[in-house]
Amino acid sequence: MFGLGPTELIIILVIILVLFGGERLPELARSLGKGVREFNNEKQKIKEQYDETKEAIDVDTETGTPDSDRESGDEQDEEE
Repeated sequence: MFGLGPTELIIILVIILVLFGGERLPELARSLGKGVREFNNEKQKIKEQYDETKEAIDVDTETGTPDSDRESGDEQDEEE
């Protein structure tokens, strides 16, 4: 884990315990967990939006037409 051994992790945990105290430690852990959860949720939403956009602009290499169901406004003007 980040190239840290068990001794280094114990030292870091003791320093955190001394700085914040035993009373605030659970609150800090909760806040950190919420932050990580929110970050992962937003990361997943961005990935889904990227995948949707990628699918919408993919072009069929054989026909040269877009794979999406949407038509551009230029084609509608030519039909009228």
